[in-house]
Amino acid sequence: MPIISVIIPSYNAEHTIFETIKSVQEQTFADFEIIIINDGSTDNTLALVQSVQDQRLKVFSYENGGLSVARNRGFSHAIGKFIAFLDADDLWTPDKLELQLAALKHHPDAGVAYSWTYFMDEQGKSSIPGVSIFFEGDVQPNLLVNNFLASGSNPLIRRQAIESVGGFDPVCAGCADWDYWLRLSVSWNFVVVPKHQIFYRQSSNSMSFTKVKHMEDDGLLVIKKTFQTVPAELKHLKKQSLAWIYQYVTQQYLKQNSNSIDTVNQAGQKLWTAIRLHPQILLQDYAQSLIRWLIKKWIITVLQQVRLAKSKMLLLSSKE
Repeated sequence: MPIISVIIPSYNAEHTIFETIKSVQEQTFADFEIIIINDGSTDNTLALVQSVQDQRLKVFSYENGGLSVARNRGFSHAIGKFIAFLDADDLWTPDKLELQLAALKHHPDAGVAYSWTYFMDEQGKSSIPGVSIFFEGDVQPNLLVNNFLASGSNPLIRRQAIESVGGFDPVCAGCADWDYWLRLSVSWNFVVVPKHQIFYRQSSNSMSFTKVKHMEDDGLLVIKKTFQTVPAELKHLKKQSLAWIYQYVTQQYLKQNSNSIDTVNQAGQKLWTAIRLHPQILLQDYAQSLIRWLIKKWIITVLQQVRLAKSKMLLLSSKE
């Protein structure tokens, strides 16, 4: 019986799945099983994973159900005492499982071990280390105002912890990771491995307006249901929690490839909402970087519109 079950949900992941599986196979801790959930892929994902020669690898295919459903399906097949989820385009450093498992064994009261994250570009050619966070023990207050785990590919979780809170919630798909960590933090301590070990691949393609709106709605849903049950002494964090969601939504609007005034206005409105909810964010690096980005995008957009207006005027003048 393997000690760790690694669950990899895979949907149309033919360009990255080999590299992701390889990052698991190269772990210094080798007593694991790899569970691939083929989530209704229409590309060559299934054939690729079936070609991998590794007795520890198991492949299960389903109709597409989305990331949360795929993770839950993976857990239904898992037999390990510890569970790790890994998205099909993310990577781990070779010592990720070894150090996280050691941390959980050293802290038997902890249900979750997490590490720090590298933010990797789409091609996997460059990465930027994320902020180093040292939250341990009861992390619920910290987690309420910032998903510091960054992605679903981060933690190693005790089986008992997962069984105690149930599966990922498909209803809030856009923020299912954050929702799940919050649910775990109610009853379980967290422990940190102070090392960057997760390579979180960020797509260069900006989200559509519709997807950004869905992410905002899902984030607000997570906050609504979470604060219905938090202890009274944490209720005051709700505005700060809302401000974090609106800052993140601001970032997604600013990532839009289209330099339209509507995009800038949407970003500005969300950032202003965040500031009104929790003015103290103006002292934080994240909000300050968003303000600089917003001003830069506004200037570029206005200049482009001025150039376009001049071109139209010149064209009309030439026709006259």
